[in-house]
Amino acid sequence: MGRTIAVFNQKGGVGKTTTVVNAAAALGLLKKKVLVVDMDPQGNTTSAFGKKDPEDRPTTYEWLIGEAELEDTAVDTEPNVRLVPANANLAGLEIELAMEPDRESVLWERLGEQADYDFVFLDCPPSLGLLSLNALTAADSVLIPIQTEYYALEGVSQLMRTIQLVQKDLNTDLEVEGVLLTMYDRRNNLALDVVEEVKKHFGKKVYKTAIPRNIRLAEAPSYGESAMQFDKSSKGAQAYAALAKEMIKRRKS
Repeated sequence: MGRTIAVFNQKGGVGKTTTVVNAAAALGLLKKKVLVVDMDPQGNTTSAFGKKDPEDRPTTYEWLIGEAELEDTAVDTEPNVRLVPANANLAGLEIELAMEPDRESVLWERLGEQADYDFVFLDCPPSLGLLSLNALTAADSVLIPIQTEYYALEGVSQLMRTIQLVQKDLNTDLEVEGVLLTMYDRRNNLALDVVEEVKKHFGKKVYKTAIPRNIRLAEAPSYGESAMQFDKSSKGAQAYAALAKEMIKRRKS
C-alpha cells in the first residue's frame, strides 16, 4: 500500500510546491508510481507541471464533491507521475464544507487506500483551513519544508500544535515524515545557524539532504516542467534526486 504524505507549512514561501513537484518527479524517475493531489486553489503545482487551469477535464474540486472519479481526474505529467489538477474553483469548497458534519474527512473518503501508487503527495495551501485539515486527516505523514532564512522557525511551534491537534482529534496515526531544509546556502553563516536550530528542534526527522538556492530550480515551473526534466544536471535537481533516495531508504529502514 502506498504512502500518503501531506506537504505542509502554514508559512508561505518555504518551497512547498517546489518540493511536491520535484520530489514526485525524482521518485518517478526511480520507477516509483506517484500521485500528486493539488489541494491549493492557487494551482501552483498544477501549473508547475504544465497543466495550468484545466478547463477540459474535472479537477480536484469535482473529484472531492463526487462529480468525477479519480481515474477520470488524474492526468499524466512526468514519468510515473500523475496529477489531480486544481484551479480557483477549489476555493469555494471550504465554504461548501463548512456545514458538513464530516467536513475534515472528505479527502480521506475520496482517496481511500491507493494501492496503485507507491507515494501520494498532497500539496496543501499555506494556511490552516479545511483544505489543509482534509490533507492532514487523509495523510499517513506530513513533510515539513523549512527555509534556512531569518524567522525560519517562526510559526513552527504553531505548526506542531496543529499537527498534535489533528493527531488527537482527526488522525491518530499521523506522524512527521521528515523536515526538509530549503533555500540553503552553505556560505551563509545565518543558514548554518538555522540548520543547527532546526536539528535541535526536530532531531533525526531532519533530512540529511538540503535543497540549495538554485536558479534552474526557480526557472523550471515557468516551462511547465520539474527541475528533473528541465535541467537534471542542476544542483537543485540533484538535491531532489538525493532526497528521493533518502525517502525510499527511510521507508525501508
